[in-house]
Amino acid sequence: MTALQDLPVRELLRKEAEDFDRLLLYRLDGLEGVPAKLAESMRYSVAAGGKRLRPALVLWSCEACGGNRMDAMPAAMAIECVHTFSLIHDDLPAIDNDDLRRGQPTNHREFGEATAILAGDALLAFAFEVIAADVRQPDMAQQMILELSRATGAAGMIGGELDDIEGERSVPDTATVGRIHGAKTARLIQSACRLGSIAARASKIEYEALSEYGMQLGLAFQIADDLLDETGTEHEIGKRICKDSAANKQTFPRVIGVDASRRLALETAQKAELQAERLGSKASRLAALTRYVVERNS
Repeated sequence: MTALQDLPVRELLRKEAEDFDRLLLYRLDGLEGVPAKLAESMRYSVAAGGKRLRPALVLWSCEACGGNRMDAMPAAMAIECVHTFSLIHDDLPAIDNDDLRRGQPTNHREFGEATAILAGDALLAFAFEVIAADVRQPDMAQQMILELSRATGAAGMIGGELDDIEGERSVPDTATVGRIHGAKTARLIQSACRLGSIAARASKIEYEALSEYGMQLGLAFQIADDLLDETGTEHEIGKRICKDSAANKQTFPRVIGVDASRRLALETAQKAELQAERLGSKASRLAALTRYVVERNS
């Protein structure tokens, strides 16, 4: 693992994603009794790639607490399925109405709206099936399901999505943007770190450090996403740009400007890095990731 840890974070994430994708797609292909079109639609979005940031956080957080990554793998698969479900539904005409995701047509453009909705639903259900079926310790599975359901649900990502939609009707302000970013994006990233700590049976101090790390990292990640929408290119990020301002979205660049948003992203990432440093050398990848999320161009 030492040789891998010495790689740049982008390359390390790529290698992690290669191994993870093989396992997730194999697990997904093992489902029985699924209508062919639904299975194809689910696989289409899961196989589209991406940074696989959330599963990497699950695995790295587990190892930072001295755990075995294979104990965390079901949770890593589950959270990526939840994330993919959210992307499929976000892209729908009723929400963000996007035509492009990860450089390819969005799921509803490829399979139709009804199938896309059902594929997202099926991936959400599959996420909890994986934990329930593959985590051997019942108490650990229960903790993971509770954590992920709370992060995903009405007080987490899904609630944040509604706040995001409602926010289009009002003037952007920092409190509203912070609330939306915290629930819609940062809460699920925090959950990835918590899931890893649960898999490792981490101490209270480790769990709390990873919780704060995940929240701050998630906020930095979303601010960086806001900046990419304003300043990036469609080719680099694989989706339509400038759509947030066109939709009157609540974003930090719209509230405080691009330069101040860059400073805020760096400050937030630094807060996350301090939490990673509390965990020592085993969290070196987590510390390095804080710089990557604000320096990336996609």
